[in-house]
Amino acid sequence: MSVTTEAVRTVPAELSLARVHLMRAGYLLMGVGLVLVKWPLLPDAHALPLYEGVTLCLLTAMSLLAFLGLRYPVRLVPLLLLESAWKLLWLALVAVPRAATGTLDAATSDVAANCALVVVILAVTPWRYVWRTYVRAAGDRWR
Repeated sequence: MSVTTEAVRTVPAELSLARVHLMRAGYLLMGVGLVLVKWPLLPDAHALPLYEGVTLCLLTAMSLLAFLGLRYPVRLVPLLLLESAWKLLWLALVAVPRAATGTLDAATSDVAANCALVVVILAVTPWRYVWRTYVRAAGDRWR
């Protein structure tokens, strides 16, 4: 039984192999970064304040999906979008106003420094593909 090129090809032709590998680097950064920072907290997750526990579980799940992005970089593009969106929102709505009013404490500064790494994710995201696929293309049917 022969496998056709169409069946094997899962990466859109508009994305070069170099771009796909850059995306993989972004997923690797996300996954490893979260493994190093968040996974050590998992054994004590039950003792964390409610929303810290929620955040820990959410970011741990994101790290698992980021590792899946190493295998399926194009299919996991929405994860890159989520990572970009939440970090940019947090920086704009929390860190920048606190910095502007002089109320930026050490904990907020640490989170802001980590969130500033979003520039890497923004750089590896294939924005033309995102535009064509998620903005310009027809959506899925409702009925």
